[in-house]
Amino acid sequence: MAFQNQWIAFFKRYGLLMVLILECAYFSCFTARFASVDNIFNVLRQVAMTGIISIGMTFVMITGGIDLSVGSIAGMSVLSCALMLVKGIHPVLACAISVTLSVLVGALNGWLVAHMELPALIATLGTETALRGLVYISTNASPVFGFTESFRVLGQGYVFGVIPIPVLIAGVTLVIAWIYINMTTLGRYTYAVGGNEEVARLSGISVRKVKYITYMISGFCAGLAGIILLSRLFSGQPRAGLNYEMEAITAVVLGGVSVSGGHGRLSGVIIGVLIMGVLSNGMIMLGVNEYWQMFLRGTVLIIAVCIDIRTGRSVGKRKKSNLSVVTDA
Repeated sequence: MAFQNQWIAFFKRYGLLMVLILECAYFSCFTARFASVDNIFNVLRQVAMTGIISIGMTFVMITGGIDLSVGSIAGMSVLSCALMLVKGIHPVLACAISVTLSVLVGALNGWLVAHMELPALIATLGTETALRGLVYISTNASPVFGFTESFRVLGQGYVFGVIPIPVLIAGVTLVIAWIYINMTTLGRYTYAVGGNEEVARLSGISVRKVKYITYMISGFCAGLAGIILLSRLFSGQPRAGLNYEMEAITAVVLGGVSVSGGHGRLSGVIIGVLIMGVLSNGMIMLGVNEYWQMFLRGTVLIIAVCIDIRTGRSVGKRKKSNLSVVTDA
């Protein structure tokens, strides 16, 4: 029994990493190009945007919420920045304004969830649909292009000729998010709210404030990812960011964040992002039909949620009071 418990503990701790290694080994066996250095950096560049959005989604889901608007926020960031660039506004200012708008949309989501007490699913779904409509209206569903060539550097450039800039940005974002969630009082409050909102409120935590901040962080991450996406595409596509929310949710749940909140680690989420990125890249290299790819991604999400429920994270964490964590802050 002790040996069995050790194996269970080992799998819970390193199971995701083992899946990633096995996945890489499988695709390496069937296509020689997969393990090439160029393709590895290509995968990292591709998952950088999803990774940044998933970081923001992690904060929201730890509080027990969800943000379906991140794809449309990223799309809004893409188009708003593109429109400003073609009008001659300085790229730095255009990027700053676009990300600020994204944070404001996150604040709107926080207001709808925390103050209006709308279910997060409904509130963010409404925001997602409205924003996508505004993007199509503002561009007449046509791409926006014609800005300076130097803007390509952000999404297509390298640091020291080796590290893709999007990967560097994602790495810095991850480090800052890790420090916030693990080493600050607000980070601990985020777990407390997701673990037991009523206990957190009775302990003196401003639940509304925590929710505002988490949705604003999610908006910021989506807006930042949108800027990188615009630089990569070098044109403002009205459909930019479409379905990013589902990719982020899949990666976050696969990475071990409970769908009911209060549990999850950023390290697991990053591995989840890499698993999905490697899966997508490997299937493309093997020539798997696009529709089968959609089917497999959806299946992975269902399996991840089933595992979450069956392992008891969604139920067991409710039995564990977060009061001691809160009062120690």
